[in-house]
Amino acid sequence: MKPLYFLILSLFGGFWPIPPSLADVYVYKDKEGVLTFTNVPTHRGFRRVIREGIGRFSSPGSYDGFIRSASDRHNVDADLIRAVIKVESDFDPSARSHKGATGLMQLMPETGRLHNIFDLLDPGANIEGGVRHLKLLLGRYQGDLQLSLAAYNAGITAVERHGGIPPFAETREYVRRVLGYYQAYRGDTLPVDR
Repeated sequence: MKPLYFLILSLFGGFWPIPPSLADVYVYKDKEGVLTFTNVPTHRGFRRVIREGIGRFSSPGSYDGFIRSASDRHNVDADLIRAVIKVESDFDPSARSHKGATGLMQLMPETGRLHNIFDLLDPGANIEGGVRHLKLLLGRYQGDLQLSLAAYNAGITAVERHGGIPPFAETREYVRRVLGYYQAYRGDTLPVDR
């Protein structure tokens, strides 16, 4: 009797593992207060309420499509983008700093708004906003990587107030680390971290 029981269970899914569904869930509340839930938002009125499938165990390669796409669109080197993400969040899309910077490229909410990015935890949107901001800084500082990275870390005001890289240990170390990873991703050297 037991072998027949196990055969029936296996035929009807008792032993077949069901893979988990991985989808973000979004909600929209209309004028009448009716909530609409979906995993595929159709307009900007939807907001994410559940994040699934991407977390702290994501690999750097998980974001390569987003990185390449933003790199091509904004003409910013993909290896530079990877280096900024590595130093900012170590490729953790849910990273948050004590100052409120969020996501892969650690965007502050006001920086996100500046670049029309409203869901800072969305990896694609976060990378898009971070690359737009990096492009803005590279233009402002005429391609000077050190000044652009210093402004990405400490802000434009700090760079301009000090007439260059601010004398903050954190910012100087940030610039050093990003440039080290940038060289490593380009195949020039091994990164010297921390």
